[in-house]
Order: sequence, then structure tokens, then C-alpha cells
Amino acid sequence: MKSIKMFFLSVITVFALAGCEDEPSLGDAPTAADAEFTYAATANNPNVIEFNAKNKNLIAKWDFGNGTKDEGPTALGTFPLKGTYTVTLTVFNSGGSASSTQSITIAQDDASLLNNALYTIMTGGSAGKGYKTWLIDSSRDAHFGVGPNPIGAAGNYPEYWAAKKNDKSNTGLYNDAFVFHLKGFAFDQMTKGDVYINSAQAANFPGATISPKTDYTAPFADQMNQNWTLKMGADTTLTVSGKSFIGYYTGVNTYKVIRMSENEIFLRYIDAANPALAWYVRLVPDTYPIDNGGSTDPTYTLPIDFESVEPKFTTFGGSTYAIINNPKSGGINTSAKVLETVHGNEVWAGIFVNMTNKFNFSTNKKITVKVYAPATGKMRIKLENADNTTEFIEKDVDVTVANQWVEVSIDFSDADPTKFNRLVLFPGWDVANAGTYYIDDIRQN
Repeated sequence: MKSIKMFFLSVITVFALAGCEDEPSLGDAPTAADAEFTYAATANNPNVIEFNAKNKNLIAKWDFGNGTKDEGPTALGTFPLKGTYTVTLTVFNSGGSASSTQSITIAQDDASLLNNALYTIMTGGSAGKGYKTWLIDSSRDAHFGVGPNPIGAAGNYPEYWAAKKNDKSNTGLYNDAFVFHLKGFAFDQMTKGDVYINSAQAANFPGATISPKTDYTAPFADQMNQNWTLKMGADTTLTVSGKSFIGYYTGVNTYKVIRMSENEIFLRYIDAANPALAWYVRLVPDTYPIDNGGSTDPTYTLPIDFESVEPKFTTFGGSTYAIINNPKSGGINTSAKVLETVHGNEVWAGIFVNMTNKFNFSTNKKITVKVYAPATGKMRIKLENADNTTEFIEKDVDVTVANQWVEVSIDFSDADPTKFNRLVLFPGWDVANAGTYYIDDIRQN
């Protein structure tokens, strides 16, 4: 029996030693040899390169030299444009790190690799200018805020506090611009001389002073010719390089993409000083109408079809919205543009828009809406007096078909023609986090 035990101990020892052959002992820093790697073009595309770290037991981070990065012992690098790129692998363990570089040459452009839908949203795409400028959407509620990280409403809304329209004017937050270039995945943070930062970061910004709206405003130069990296997957993240950052600074430069569409980028990011908190910022293109204070809300008239005019809605209850290319074209709705709204964490979440004139139903007695719902249920339509919201009339309609464009109508012939000039929509009424709805062709008939 003793000899059998000794045999098994010997086998275990052999396997343990074999398993540790490539990995430096605990506390020993990796060597240059540990950072070596190989690469080869993938079978289907010479512009997509597979990289493999020699030592797969270490934490591996890749910089592909084209503005993009990745992590893991095996990684894919995409190189749409011809040229020579310096690829760097850095490996880590508890003892330290080591790096190695190699140059790779891409012989030909492959424009198809730039036709990524998210790249096009962020930069305008290769068919446009090749870059796109984004601003903080200061004129919508919940453009900035904080919540738990990342519980509650799927971590997709600032549940603790959400900024109201222009809440942080004169802090340095609203005068920043963020430019994403397609070529070289370059990123410019243009600050106009100052930025808005978390109080815990003030020591890192010489000259920071307490802002009139809490936290700190600090002098900060433009950060030009940095890089952006979009890592796509179940949790798509956006990272900007160097000292650059987006919006209110909390000590990080990597952001979870909550929503991204032609007219909206909605980001969540942690608080480096308090990782239990998550901050949120909403960006819109510089071509999107933004009211930075002082003017009244824009008004609109029915019908609204989202084609020639893109109305600005106000959200509440945690909802968000964007006007996008129709992702569900077919059936009764093949129009190019629709409104997309993600239902918030409150059962009463929704959106509203102000009308130029008060509703008069003496002739056309109904409000009719096309809706694409993720589930059957109720939709509520409410008419309010924008100057006195205690005056309203609201009615429900059943959405009886899911995942298909349907038309719903509500008779408002009993509405007072002298009072109501605000249209309020509650898709997914009485259900929290009811999902994503599409709205189109709001009209009176």
C-alpha cells in the first residue's frame, strides 16, 4: 500500500511540474521570452490577423498599433488599411510585466472592414467626412447622472440622481466636444480650456476649483490625436487613450455602451474612487439641436413621421429614446425613420413632446400611432396642458400583437379644445423595464 501511495504522489508531482513549465513562479516578473508571440493571417481575410501569445498562462494585453486593443492569450486584429503596424504584447502576473513588439505589413486596403455599423454611427463612415463630432445632450433630462453599479434597471439608468435640462451649465461640462475619426481610429477631446471632474480627482488636476454646481471645474488642454477602441460583444465597451476622457471625469476612460444609434450614444462608467457607483452620460451629434439654456422647448405639429423633422422628446421614468433607421421595416410600416424608445425602470415610464397648438378634436377625433412592441399589453396616451400639468386626459389602448407593426387609435373627442398642448406616450404601460418599442406616424384622424 505504501508503494502505491508513493506512485500516486510521484504522478501528481510530475503533472504539477509540467503545468508550471511556462509560468514564472509566484512573485517572479515575466521575462521578454514570456512576451513573445506569433501571428498569421486568417484563412478568409489577409487583413484579419490572429495573434497568439507564447505563454498562455499570463494576463495578456494587445495593442495592434492601429488604435485598437484586445486582451487574452489569443486575439484577432483587424487592419482595414494597408500599411506597416507595430503590434505590442504586454504580459502580466503578480510579479510584474514584460512586453515585446513585432511589425506586420498589410498589403492592401479592405474597405469592407470599415463598414461596421457602429463605426459608421460613431464616425459617419467612409462614405461621409470620415469623422463625427459628438456633444453632451444638455437639453434633455437624464443626460448625466449616477446610480448603483450595475444593479436596478439592468444598470441602464442613473437611478440615484439624474440631471435635469442644463443642470450643469457653467461647470465646463457642456462646452466639450468629442470627435471620432475613422482613419487610424483617432480621437480628439476638445475642452475649450476646462472640464468638469469628480471631487475625488481634483488633486490630479492642477488649478481645479470648486464648481458652482458641486464637484470641481479644472483647466485642461485639448487632447488631440488620441485613439478610440470599440470592443464589441455582449458588453460593448468604448475606450479612449492617453489622458483623454468623455464627459464628467471619474478617473476612468473605458465606458460601457448602453445605447448607440445615429443620434445618440449613451454610456455608463464606474467611479474609480467608489466602484459601487456608476455614472452615465448621453451624447448627441453636433448637428442635433441642443438648447444650452434660456430658450423655450421646441414645439411641433401632427402628423409626426420622423422623416423630415426629428422632434425632440423629453423622457421620464428611466426611458430613453433615439430616432433611427427603421430596424423592423415591413408590413404596414416601410418608412425610413422611426422613434426607438427603451422603457425605463418605472411602470409609468414614457416620453412626451409639446405641440405648437392645442389639440382640437371637433373634426379629427382620434390620435393614431403605429407601434412595434416586444410583447402584448397596454399603451397609454395622455394629453396635458404644458403650462399646468394637473390638467390632462389619458386613455389606454390594447396592443394585441407583438413583434409586428400595428396601428392603435384612441378617441379623444371628449377632450377640452382649450387646454391640451402636450402629447405623452406610455408604451409598455404599467410594466417596469418593458423592453424596446418602436413608434411611427403619430397623427390625428
